[in-house]
Amino acid sequence: MQAGFALVIALLAFIGITLAKGIRIVPQGEEWIVERLGKYLTTLQPGLRIIIPYIDDVKYKVITKDVILDVQEQEVITRDNAVILTNAVAFIKVTDPVKAVYGVTDFSEAIRNLIMTTLRSIIGEMDLDAALSSRDKIKVRLRESIADEAVDWGLTVKSVEIQDIKPSASMQVAMEQQASAERERKAMVTRSEGAKQSAILEAEARLEAAKRDAAAQVQLAEASAESIRRLTQSIGDHSAPVSYLLGEKYIAALHALGESDNAKIVVLPSDLQEAVKGVFGKKV
Repeated sequence: MQAGFALVIALLAFIGITLAKGIRIVPQGEEWIVERLGKYLTTLQPGLRIIIPYIDDVKYKVITKDVILDVQEQEVITRDNAVILTNAVAFIKVTDPVKAVYGVTDFSEAIRNLIMTTLRSIIGEMDLDAALSSRDKIKVRLRESIADEAVDWGLTVKSVEIQDIKPSASMQVAMEQQASAERERKAMVTRSEGAKQSAILEAEARLEAAKRDAAAQVQLAEASAESIRRLTQSIGDHSAPVSYLLGEKYIAALHALGESDNAKIVVLPSDLQEAVKGVFGKKV
């Protein structure tokens, strides 16, 4: 009696396990790879599916929704030997589950390493300034470069975004020093240019002043010459008017000398009387 009951329990358990192994419900967004005796048999689509228990085995459960892959930060050397840090994020989708599981050991890790390698190669062909300012260009080239490899693995690369691209800590210090030196150089150039323009303007001012002074002296000389010419024409051969004019200027000069605040002693020439006689033409 007990043996028969145990047999029934065992039979029911066997049937339950057999049904559980044979009836499978594949959730939406997944596809299951089934192998029969170790060989690929079929791919189960979402929904209720039946397989042969103990012979068929669900070997892989592949997610067909978009997969987000985070590519860790890495150091990259540019063409001009600058070290920058960059990381990325990729959005991929499994379009052929068979190739994804049989074409590569781990398609997520394969794509991640492919992106890192390709990113180093692309940035290595660029100068530092170009790498820092060409994020969109790098993204397009990166996606195009890995697209063919991804297809061989049953994947579609929907997008690759460069999350961050920046100089390393040591490069930031060097760039700040370079920027400071460049600003100082520009300031020195500006100051030098200002000093140069100032010197040019001063020299032009001195030249213009010298020209005007020379012109004034020429005009003064011409005026004096004209005055002498007219005076000569007026007095002819008579010397008395000339003596009178010279005496008048002589007396005016002595008068100005006597009225000066600094003049404590006025020195008169010894021939003052003779000079006066000559001026007035008579005895004094």
